[in-house]
Amino acid sequence: MLVLSRKRDERVLIGDNIVVTVVEVMGDKVRLGFEAPSDVPIKRQEIADRERAAVAAGTTTAAVPQTGSLTNATAHLPRKNEVPSHPPIRRSGQ
Repeated sequence: MLVLSRKRDERVLIGDNIVVTVVEVMGDKVRLGFEAPSDVPIKRQEIADRERAAVAAGTTTAAVPQTGSLTNATAHLPRKNEVPSHPPIRRSGQ
């Protein structure tokens, strides 16, 4: 496993056509943005595990809808060097 340190708005390239961007860091949570071709499935690990378990058990689950492109799914995310449209988060004591 490759482990990298990245700051907000920094990106990681996977191959020539997948980009992972650190969108936001808040405490122990990190928001990531993914840019990839529409034929590359992107799922959270727990969703993939649930789907595999359902297949193994012979049951079905409601599939997460796949969009033809991640453009719609990531349209609300700020691009590099853009200011997010939401107000800054205020921490207690500020």
